[in-house]
Amino acid sequence: MSYPSALALTLLVEVPLYTVALVRVGGIRPARAATAAVLVNLVTHPLLWWSLSRCAAWTAGAGGSGAAYWTAFVAGETAVCVVEAALLRPLTGLRPGGPLPWAVAGTANAASVLAGMVAGSLLR
Repeated sequence: MSYPSALALTLLVEVPLYTVALVRVGGIRPARAATAAVLVNLVTHPLLWWSLSRCAAWTAGAGGSGAAYWTAFVAGETAVCVVEAALLRPLTGLRPGGPLPWAVAGTANAASVLAGMVAGSLLR
């Protein structure tokens, strides 16, 4: 999958999830919630894509197993969730320490990973 397609799929999956959760549970205005969702993804997605692309190339070139890639994948997605949750607070005005940023970041990213895996398997 190309980077523009992966970013589009990520935004298509994550922005509605972030928006609904932030509006319904967090009481954030819809425009602010959607904007925050787009912004957190524009910060994290390129960095994760670049890192995992380099890891995949290194793993393939070194003749290694996929274990190194999947370890990097899990670590990278975990870091993305942490960064996105942290960024949601200043972007939305959510109170520090509340569970909503963590829950919505984890849920949105899990959904987009699943969508990416399904799309990737269908496009092969």
